[in-house]
Amino acid sequence: MADAAIALTRRSWLQLSGAGLTVALFSGCALPVIPQRPAPSLGDALGWIRHDAGRYTLWLPRVEMGQGMLTGLKQIACAELGVGWDAVSVKLPSTADIGRVKATVGSDSIKDYALPLAQACALLRDAVARGGFPSAGDAPPLPRWPGLDRPDLKRPPLEQGEAIVRGQPLYVADVRRPGLVFGRVLYAPQSPEFASAPRAFDEAAARAQPGFVALVRDDVLAQGQARGIGIVAGTPGALDRIERALAVQWQVEENKAGWRELLDIDARLARDPKLTHAVHDDSVPKAGAWDLDLRFDIPPAAHAAMEPRAAVAEFAPDGKLQLWVGSQDVFYPRDVVAKRLGLGDDEITVHSHRLGGAFGGKTLCTVELEAAVLARATCRPVKVQWTRAQEFAQGFHRAPSSHRVRVRLRDGRLQHWWHAFVSSHILFTNAAMPPWMQAVSRFVGDAGVARGARLPYRADARETRFALQRLPVLAGPWRGLGAGPNHFVTESAIDECARLAGQDPLAFRLAHIEDERLARVLKHAAQMAGWTAGSRLGIACGVYKDMSYAAVVADVAAAADGAVRVRRMWCAHDCGRVINADQVRAQCEGNLVWGLGLVLIESLGFDGGNVASATFADSPIPRWGDIPTMQIDLIDTGEPPTGAGETAIVAAGAAIANAIRATGGPRVLSLPYRPATGRNNAGP
Repeated sequence: MADAAIALTRRSWLQLSGAGLTVALFSGCALPVIPQRPAPSLGDALGWIRHDAGRYTLWLPRVEMGQGMLTGLKQIACAELGVGWDAVSVKLPSTADIGRVKATVGSDSIKDYALPLAQACALLRDAVARGGFPSAGDAPPLPRWPGLDRPDLKRPPLEQGEAIVRGQPLYVADVRRPGLVFGRVLYAPQSPEFASAPRAFDEAAARAQPGFVALVRDDVLAQGQARGIGIVAGTPGALDRIERALAVQWQVEENKAGWRELLDIDARLARDPKLTHAVHDDSVPKAGAWDLDLRFDIPPAAHAAMEPRAAVAEFAPDGKLQLWVGSQDVFYPRDVVAKRLGLGDDEITVHSHRLGGAFGGKTLCTVELEAAVLARATCRPVKVQWTRAQEFAQGFHRAPSSHRVRVRLRDGRLQHWWHAFVSSHILFTNAAMPPWMQAVSRFVGDAGVARGARLPYRADARETRFALQRLPVLAGPWRGLGAGPNHFVTESAIDECARLAGQDPLAFRLAHIEDERLARVLKHAAQMAGWTAGSRLGIACGVYKDMSYAAVVADVAAAADGAVRVRRMWCAHDCGRVINADQVRAQCEGNLVWGLGLVLIESLGFDGGNVASATFADSPIPRWGDIPTMQIDLIDTGEPPTGAGETAIVAAGAAIANAIRATGGPRVLSLPYRPATGRNNAGP
């Protein structure tokens, strides 16, 4: 790797560009790069907001991917600076514009960034008034949250909203550079958990295709145990022709594993009755009869962002690299590319762009490294954009899991709650961690897997334990991490407990809830829906990351063939102080749709242990005709702001499943729901 990096700085490398280039490089990297995610401070925030000649510039410390941070954080800046909307320009930064910030994940942009930004803006406001400079050593004033009630800040225009409607360049796929060419890295059609490499290919046929620029073989072009081969073309359309003509034959290690067999909770419990990691650790007696004994199975699902991931890379004559990315972490691609290509941080500048959806899927460095390697090989600016088939085959997906829930009731109340499940890793994703490193993580558990598994209801004894299993399927952070699947399981089981106890599901929950804020949103959602005892509606609630609360009521109708249509959903949502009500409601709407997809629609096709889906026809997502009428109420009683981006997913899916049960359907035990059996028969 060092030799290749040194060679890059030589002028002879810069004279090699042109059609017909074939480059072979060899490099290696033993340890993955670990993301650095520092907590934001006032000192950091003073670098985000700047003043010049009466105008202010806010360098957004968050990535904008549709959650409205460009608008929300600008509202806070305008309120604390005491200036009008047009006096502040907000920009997406490069790594040269601001200090390191952590990835945009976890619904924490307002929760963690509002306060330091507000304090920095107040210090800057006072410094400008006295003709000086702000300092983190100055006593930071408390935010003037009432300033957000100014008429011009109550419902400001959506930042970049008009540009989106007009189709102006906002996304990394819109980047154009002089001499730009287009690249793609080909991999064997199987999981990178198993070794594969090009065995043979028709280079002459590929070179003969119009638009051929280069064929690139470089050991850096690898994902897991899969070795790839790069192609570069003058136009995007030529990539398909070159790929077909190249006709790569792959040497592959056979994949015989199926994720379902590896995750089977009953088989795991037979081997290991007490699973390794505890969420609740009461001692629940195992001997004796159970009133409820259910198994739930959650399959993988794609992130399905409308924008496939893309990156543009360009080396300057002095060997410095410019990267344009659509990533949830603008600094992480710099770290990875610097290590893999032997460059210093000061030799790489990464430019952030708006993302067309991400949902946790654009946290790793993939296309960014591919573009950099191809640009280094060709000495041309290169754009790499994954196809939809690559998104499904090479991206990581929702972690599948298998659950067993057993409950004892006494006098109509929860006596013993026992929940065991096995899942693939989420935070310690196999898309980034080699097997040996992930094995070490098993000793500390995985907070992403555990998220949402804590039962918010009283019981005499609660025991919730889980185990981790590396799978042939790539799995990692997916909207809400474990919150959606785990709440689906617990809220479905609680609903069934209410039925066994002969009680109304709302009353049963309220009798057991430990948190008053959770009870408040539950009561509010029920009131919105006109809930009455014996209602044929479904209800569910939950707490997201111990900070935000949501309750959802769903109304469904079943056709003669059993197919389910969701007609209406009501949602009560409490994320503390609301900065931008329109954007919070939009996030709730998105979560309700994700819950609908979770239960009724989304799944990946598999061929053995490998992803077989290549299009949205193979891996469907909800369409406009599937979307019900939604009513969303925001509960704001003055608590500090928390997260809104993923909260409602804790209740959305379970409310739909509970509505299916309430209308005479089966208990939904496996996803997505298939009317014939109530279970999903797809997959290995």
